[in-house]
Amino acid sequence: MERMRRMLEERFLRYVAYDTMSDEHAQSAPSSAGQLCLANLLVQEMKEIGIADAFVDEYGIVYGHIPANTDQAVPSLGLIAHMDTSPDMSGANVKARIIHNYDGEDIVLNEEQGIIMHTAQFPQLKNQIGNDLIVTDGTTLLGADDKAGIAEIMSAAQQLIQSGVAHGQICIAFTPDEEIGRGTKHFDLHRFGADFAYTVDGGAVDVIAYENFNAASAQVKIKGTSIHPGSAKGKMVNALLLAMEFHALLPRFADPACTQDYEGFHHLHNMQGACETCEMEYIIREHDETKFERLKQYFMDAQAFMNQKYGAQSIHCTINDSYYNMRKYMEPHPEVIAYAKQAMAKIGIHAQEEAIRGGTDGAMLTYQGLPCPNLGTGGYNYHGKYEYACVNEMKQCVELLLAIIAVVMETTEKQ
Repeated sequence: MERMRRMLEERFLRYVAYDTMSDEHAQSAPSSAGQLCLANLLVQEMKEIGIADAFVDEYGIVYGHIPANTDQAVPSLGLIAHMDTSPDMSGANVKARIIHNYDGEDIVLNEEQGIIMHTAQFPQLKNQIGNDLIVTDGTTLLGADDKAGIAEIMSAAQQLIQSGVAHGQICIAFTPDEEIGRGTKHFDLHRFGADFAYTVDGGAVDVIAYENFNAASAQVKIKGTSIHPGSAKGKMVNALLLAMEFHALLPRFADPACTQDYEGFHHLHNMQGACETCEMEYIIREHDETKFERLKQYFMDAQAFMNQKYGAQSIHCTINDSYYNMRKYMEPHPEVIAYAKQAMAKIGIHAQEEAIRGGTDGAMLTYQGLPCPNLGTGGYNYHGKYEYACVNEMKQCVELLLAIIAVVMETTEKQ
């Protein structure tokens, strides 16, 4: 078991060395070359452990199958993780290190730059006392989202193949561009071949999630009039000031920093411009469908007000839905959630249910007809320099994936 733990760590550290940040402005699939480099590595490693049909398709999606080794009609189970990292922070030249037997104190990530992960800011760290943590040097994100999931699926696959235990078909996929909402744009459900699946893309390993935000993106383009400030009276229309006014019309306490649990938000994540033109990019998130539509309507109402005030061509707002809450599509498939809960109980984990304050590839796949809840990886503080992974939980996740496969087999035998 210690050898498998070391292999899990080595896999993870090998994967985070690849810069796989996705690029929402690119039109290619995948959106960045680093993702394709990692995809090719994964195909090579899958073949080495015995997944003979592993390949990467023309869109950068990795597929592979472990054939069933039983005559029983066992449902095909899918496991999915994504290869890209968030555009919110660089994932290049990740300098990861392992903190053995964490003592519960503040973690100095970078002494030279004074970057410290304080337990007062991240109290969850106190739950990790005695565990081994993988952290960064504070200059990049880590990439546990979702390379922890990839490492865990690969480790579980290797152990399953080597064990020789009876199981149904296991379908594996690693997707690109999940962080920019394109992870399943070219996903081939028929090629994948699963009857149900799990994304391995969450946080704490004891959590199973089968509901998530409804999501949309909003792009706001603002047209101003640039005039020399010395002769601007009555003529200048500063697009930057209009942008500030537009944002002020949106609900103040629907900012992410003011929300939690089931509360939705709008998030201004990019703004660029000058006096003549300005563009703002938002994401919109809400679990409840009615509130989701209301949040989007605030943007359209702000556009209408601003255009009435400054002229019909001043503000142009475009809203596109990204994905939807999977809960109502999961409700007809309680057995998929039950498999995971039974597996957690089997290995001594007390299962928790949690609504995802974000989205996964599984949300869109569930919407498309493949039931696909989300499992935790042992990664925390995603999308930033304070991201870390708990090796103990990563190991538990590998055990959980194998236990789910066993539970599916046992359930089939009883029927």
